[in-house]
Amino acid sequence: MTQAAPVTDEALREEVRAWLADNWKGLPRSGGGAGWTASPEQKAWLAKVVEARWAVPRWPAAWLGRGLSDAQARIIEREFAAAGAPGAGQDRTNLWANTLLACGTEALKQKLVLPLLRQEVGMCLLYSEPGAGSDLAGIRTRAERVGDHFVVNGQKVWTSGAATADYGMLIARTDWDVPKHKGISFFFLPMKQPGVEVRPLRQITDESHFNEVFITDAIVPAENLLRDLGDGWSVLQTALAYERSVMGESARGGRSGAAESKTEEPLIALAREAGALGDPLLRQDLAQAIAYKRLNALNTARAKADLAQGSSSPVMSLGKLAMSRILHEEARVRTAILGAASLLEGPDHPRSEDANFLALNAYFTSIGGGTDQIQRNIIGERVLGLPREPEVDRDIPFREVRSGR
Repeated sequence: MTQAAPVTDEALREEVRAWLADNWKGLPRSGGGAGWTASPEQKAWLAKVVEARWAVPRWPAAWLGRGLSDAQARIIEREFAAAGAPGAGQDRTNLWANTLLACGTEALKQKLVLPLLRQEVGMCLLYSEPGAGSDLAGIRTRAERVGDHFVVNGQKVWTSGAATADYGMLIARTDWDVPKHKGISFFFLPMKQPGVEVRPLRQITDESHFNEVFITDAIVPAENLLRDLGDGWSVLQTALAYERSVMGESARGGRSGAAESKTEEPLIALAREAGALGDPLLRQDLAQAIAYKRLNALNTARAKADLAQGSSSPVMSLGKLAMSRILHEEARVRTAILGAASLLEGPDHPRSEDANFLALNAYFTSIGGGTDQIQRNIIGERVLGLPREPEVDRDIPFREVRSGR
């Protein structure tokens, strides 16, 4: 593969605009909601984006990129966004591919990086357990080496997309005689095998994106281990940084599929549409909600600048926590704008349906990627430099850690 980096920003901008003009014809409408599998049309489009090297422009040419700077990659992302075309900038947003490229074996990268960028394989996160959600270092799912593979036993929970996933990014305990953070390993576990049972959980939104996953004598090849045995905690931090980065700057939209204004702040447009824009109290709420969003955008830019300079990612926790607050606040303001009409649902009342859905779905962001409470701890300890919370089991062998199970 050859390097294709343009010489100037303007040349790059013209190249991507010309490519989009020749290739982007839109995709069939998929309706509201968040799917866990890409449609054939989406996969075909992503394959073209990857082939043209727009998907991961910051990556090196050997891995389907162009070796561009972050600033030039942003040019590509902006042009794709302006055209309404997906697929660019996955070197920031595709936590599966980024984690694999950073930490995976050569064999696993050769096998899965390209399918991940094309969304040809489904993925899920096998992190939380019934007794280890907020403290992932307390996991008790075990993986034991047998020849050229590991045998996995345990239970995971709150696993989005598990029902359709081909692989799960799994943290499992491989050494019980060292402190809890040091005995964890990180795997790509094949999900479609007899030892993996997925049970859906009904959510408050009447969806079942979350699942319980019961793992009994499941097999994961040794080549699916990321980094060294017992080094899973560091891989997990890499993966969580990508996840929180995405959650800190994006949010799920409404469920009705009704279009929102692209030329005006959606909350202002909704207030104008409802004839409520003149309400002085509501205008204060609008100003506060929009100010939260603007502040979060600035914080996210700061976090990315830190990452570009090679710094660690605790600042990402600010963005993830802020997005949680923003979603709750936006949902509250939407409900206030609609007033009594917010009690309605169904296709005849799409604005009300979206307000209700977004109010309920906001709790997803309060939990996913680490709870709001965990983010506050991270911010306090790693960003503000406050003393760490007492952790009496941090330095003793995990086998000796008391458990309520």
